[in-house]
Amino acid sequence: MAAVERPYPPGDYDVVVVGSGPGGLQTSYCLRRLGVRHAVLSRDDRPGGMFQRFPIFQRLITWTKPDAPVERGSREYEWYDHNSLLAEEPEAKALVPGLMDRAFDLPSRAEMEAGLAAFAERAQVEVRYGCTWESTRHEGEQIVLGTSDGEYRCRAVVFALGVTEPWRADVPGLEHAAHYVDTMKCDRYADRDVFVVGKRNSGFEVAQGILPWARSIVLGSPRPVQTDALALSALRVRYLHPYDEYARGGPGTYVIDVSIERIEPVGERLRVFTRGTTWDGALEFEVDDVIAATGFQTPLQDLPQLGLVTVADGRIPALTPYWESVSLPGVFFAGNASQGARGIGKRGAGASSSSVNGFRYNARVLARHLAERLNGHEPGREPVADVVSFLLRELTSAPELWVQKGYLCRVVSASDGTHVDEGVVPLATFLDSPGPDAFAASVEVDETGRIIPTLYVRRRGEIAEHQLDPHPLHEYESEPYRRHVEVLVGAYATRSHSAAPAISTVASTSSQVATRPSATTLSRRGANVHTSASSPRFDGG
Repeated sequence: MAAVERPYPPGDYDVVVVGSGPGGLQTSYCLRRLGVRHAVLSRDDRPGGMFQRFPIFQRLITWTKPDAPVERGSREYEWYDHNSLLAEEPEAKALVPGLMDRAFDLPSRAEMEAGLAAFAERAQVEVRYGCTWESTRHEGEQIVLGTSDGEYRCRAVVFALGVTEPWRADVPGLEHAAHYVDTMKCDRYADRDVFVVGKRNSGFEVAQGILPWARSIVLGSPRPVQTDALALSALRVRYLHPYDEYARGGPGTYVIDVSIERIEPVGERLRVFTRGTTWDGALEFEVDDVIAATGFQTPLQDLPQLGLVTVADGRIPALTPYWESVSLPGVFFAGNASQGARGIGKRGAGASSSSVNGFRYNARVLARHLAERLNGHEPGREPVADVVSFLLRELTSAPELWVQKGYLCRVVSASDGTHVDEGVVPLATFLDSPGPDAFAASVEVDETGRIIPTLYVRRRGEIAEHQLDPHPLHEYESEPYRRHVEVLVGAYATRSHSAAPAISTVASTSSQVATRPSATTLSRRGANVHTSASSPRFDGG
């Protein structure tokens, strides 16, 4: 039998994507749809990326509802299915729910991996497996990747490698601890005392997994558990049983705020020396096992030597709103490393760029950006006949906005009474870059965790922000909201033919519709943003 020829031999491409996890598969799919000549390389032998191994205790923390109030495979269904990749072909849409055994609304690791493999096959995403990225250099305007198969030259590279390389804190003796990636099967901790260094996702996952087996468990790190943040986190759905036991005074499980001073072997056991951070005193623990749930970093290899700037103790690349390195032009990141783009950071918790449900949308926006930048691709821009209904429908049901809160927005440009759909773009780009008169719809979160539908109106370079009151069912197409947005759109049309100064007209519009006073005026790069809390209260309409 003749050998199957491997795709993407070494050579010149517009874009090279490195990685075959969900970020790499989604990026490649979207690039192909836009006609961008690219290659996909992976050191693995099959699709799946980190889901071939993680999470160790098998269950994800992002939900999928196999049956929902909307049709499976529709755009609206993406809001109910946080784990499937995005596709236009019906046979490649919403694949994960059909693979779930429904023991829980969170898919297992094996179900997620199977969903990614099915997507690669049905969406016909080709990958050059067994090809390892080894080095990087610039030659003029080209980026050259050295790989185990030879050199790849490209105008842009997208690293979709995840945040998967173990990271250890600088604690004396922590080398005696197993990292999360080396955690044993649950029953290996039967009747053992375990100290877990870390109180975030992987720390609580480990504690939850071994809770039915271990004799005692201590989770320790300097910062207190942020219960207000956890209340808005997917982590609470799956892994907070150990914290619940401790908070209710249950014996044998402890969640403490301590700095780890050092770890020393004592015979076959380990002694952990700690000092309180939110309380005075010191504690020592003698345990059978120490597990370093201290997190991960992006496998950057030689990129820092080329000048790549990072954040989060060097673990994640610092990125622009379009997920390009702030210091290495042409170097982009997809997958959960795209969390290195913080967004506007204006309010509370929001975007889910560290999870599939969020970064799948990032990948689609990135592909469009690369197609425009490299190939001059002009995306289809459809006219919008009823801009008020369009904006309210997006605020009600657009999964991109509801998943990537405060990061992505839907933009409609306005000119001479004509409105055109400009698609989904990063909100920071809309606010910071010059552009035509336009409306932008986004869903944001305030400091208390309240979800706030928000409309921005850009006119002559000035941007006014208008917050709508939250609806208990998140439904914004009813008459009170329609009347309010009609006022905003009508005020824009009136002001577009007025010679009055932009700032004063924004203020007058706010007073016409306000039920609350205007808030602070914010100055951002390239644009003035005026914040208004003017919105009708929800009255049951």
